[in-house]
Amino acid sequence: MPRILIVEDESRLRSSICRTLDETSHVAVAAGSLAEAARQLTVEIDLIILDLMLPDGSGLEWLAALRAAGDRRPVLILTARDSVSDRVAGLDSGADDYLIKPFSLEELLARIRALLRRTVDLVTNQLQLGSVTVDLLNRIASRDGQPLHLQNRQFELLVFLMRHPNQVVTREMIAREVWKESTATWTNVIEVHVNQLRKQLDGPGRPPILHTVRGQGYLMGDPP
Repeated sequence: MPRILIVEDESRLRSSICRTLDETSHVAVAAGSLAEAARQLTVEIDLIILDLMLPDGSGLEWLAALRAAGDRRPVLILTARDSVSDRVAGLDSGADDYLIKPFSLEELLARIRALLRRTVDLVTNQLQLGSVTVDLLNRIASRDGQPLHLQNRQFELLVFLMRHPNQVVTREMIAREVWKESTATWTNVIEVHVNQLRKQLDGPGRPPILHTVRGQGYLMGDPP
């Protein structure tokens, strides 16, 4: 079972998260301070949930030091800081995801599942759907052996779609998981990126693999 370290000084919230994880086939490891978190990292930990305002220091500085030391375990930040600059600072410090307080435990579990899947993918280093292949470590994508020339956001969009093969994904899901926004604020931007990605994937002579499902969203794989 995945072992998850929860670094949170608010005892009631920490206990609630630990209880939820224990009830959903995870092993919760609790820490109320950065010093305690450092001690817990001596055991096997698969993912870290990190508050930013801790009694003995800054979670951001601790995370930056962790990354500088070569630690690549996925980190999910939990914080009440909800400005764009705060989120950018968290991601730039090495966070893999960012969840604003208050939050639902269901969403927390969904984000944990996504991060743990990503960790497995990084070990296997490759995603494949039909004739489309993605090398996650080198950030290279191809179809029928021909390279796809993708911008960073298009690459992340492709990875998200390939992690949901033959499933309809909504614009809201894409906004949340790729753009890291909780609403479909980026709907028009998403549509532009989907169209640009489709042009790369579905070139002349290739059967369509990225489909628009009217009124629902998008599907990567077999025609709906």
